[in-house]
Amino acid sequence: MADRGTEVRLPPIDNDPNRCERAFVGNTIGQANAVSDKTLDLRKCQYDNVSVKGITLSGALMVDSVFDNSDFSETVMSKVYATKASFKNVNFTNAVIDRATFDGSDMTGANFQNAVLTGVSYEGANLTGANFEEALIGDQDVKLLCLNPTVVDESRMQIGCKN
Repeated sequence: MADRGTEVRLPPIDNDPNRCERAFVGNTIGQANAVSDKTLDLRKCQYDNVSVKGITLSGALMVDSVFDNSDFSETVMSKVYATKASFKNVNFTNAVIDRATFDGSDMTGANFQNAVLTGVSYEGANLTGANFEEALIGDQDVKLLCLNPTVVDESRMQIGCKN
């Protein structure tokens, strides 16, 4: 994740014509450290109602991508950079999301039920109607989520917001 106020410089978008299809394969080399033989570049890819269930997407670049109505259940997302992406109504049930950045993303109606969320940034993300029931959320993540103005009503109770 980038420090606030620091411009993030990303490499040029991969010119492989099949780069968006790599989401369905993921990457498995050095999963925990997001080390792979090639960057998983999913920037500006357009998906709707697809399944990446159980796939490892560590180190993925997902800026400006659309994954609306998709199944990310049991997916491992470590060191993912997904700013300004769309994850409307995405099923993240039982996913492990660690050290990910979803700043400015639309996560309206996302389902994080029973997911593990640690070191995740949602600054400026729209989390209206998101479900966090039984999610395991790190203490610092709870504090930051509770500051998001789109986290209201049932979502606030599920996260454990104090007010």
